[in-house]
Amino acid sequence: MATNKYKNENQKWGKNLSSTFLSLLTLFLTQLKLSIKSLFYPNFRFQAIFVLMAAINISPLFTSSSSLRTFSSYAPQNTPTISLYSRFVPSLSFPSISLRPPISTKTRSLIITSAVKNLSEIEPLPVPATPQEFASKFPSDAGVYAVFDQNDELQFIGISRNIASSLFSHKSSVPELCCSVKVGVVNEADRTALTQAWKSWMEEHIEATGKVPPGNESGNTTWVRQPPKKKADLRLTPGRHVQLTVPLEELIDKLVKQNKVVAFIKGSRSAPMCGFSQRVIAILENEGVDYESLDVLDEEYNCGLRETLKQYSNWPTFPQVFVNGELVGGCDILTSMYEKGELAGLLKN
Repeated sequence: MATNKYKNENQKWGKNLSSTFLSLLTLFLTQLKLSIKSLFYPNFRFQAIFVLMAAINISPLFTSSSSLRTFSSYAPQNTPTISLYSRFVPSLSFPSISLRPPISTKTRSLIITSAVKNLSEIEPLPVPATPQEFASKFPSDAGVYAVFDQNDELQFIGISRNIASSLFSHKSSVPELCCSVKVGVVNEADRTALTQAWKSWMEEHIEATGKVPPGNESGNTTWVRQPPKKKADLRLTPGRHVQLTVPLEELIDKLVKQNKVVAFIKGSRSAPMCGFSQRVIAILENEGVDYESLDVLDEEYNCGLRETLKQYSNWPTFPQVFVNGELVGGCDILTSMYEKGELAGLLKN
């Protein structure tokens, strides 16, 4: 009898110990799962804390109850509950947990655009006359702008990556229509944000006046320059096997002095072979200037041009841009002048 009694107690001890071990293992896995979720969902941490607090309130190690339940029946409705059973059938439920990402569903572009004021809320600024005044008075940032004539009539609403440069270009091309402007900067803007800001101003003006600004009417090319037709790249020689009767340096000198703008680039204007040449071509195309281009990598028709031009200009890198026979510089200098609004004035003179 005594032997059977000890045997039954040992079996009972083993079952309780096994049940407790499985319950603790379940808690450990639950804690691990909650910790991982809290890394990705910060809002989840508060619910996880409640669950872990519940896990701490474990009943004594040995109990005759068939189940353990944390949080009594009067727990709040939104409180998650854990049920741990002696037969290792864990049940985990979160009736009120909403796993929502902490980041707003609004895109960054929409947030930025919402900061741009309404067109009617912005005070107009007079348009200066010199490039220096443009650079100091208007931002070189991306944004939207509205141009008014001498009668304060809105003529055009535009988008630009460089507001100061665009306004100076308009002033140079149609000075009689550029008397004052309103500017709205869109910081770190992409195309979507700029378009939304422009659309907001257009809709506001149309709602107030019932008409589209003249410069924004379909077919109007007063404010938006049409891209010039792409010209072919020049060739300095008829071919590498043809003997030149004039030194190559003299041909270069004649070329840059007889043409207003000459760009010596790597590759062709339609397919530049480096990022710097591509940037220079883009700037010249955007300015709408007529220019000549030569490929310094073309060894068939411009053989020797690359090394000879370095000596002629005393400039070691490419691209090189000449205006009115004088070297302006490479990509960095041209980009800086373009962003400050200085290039448009230079190309116009």
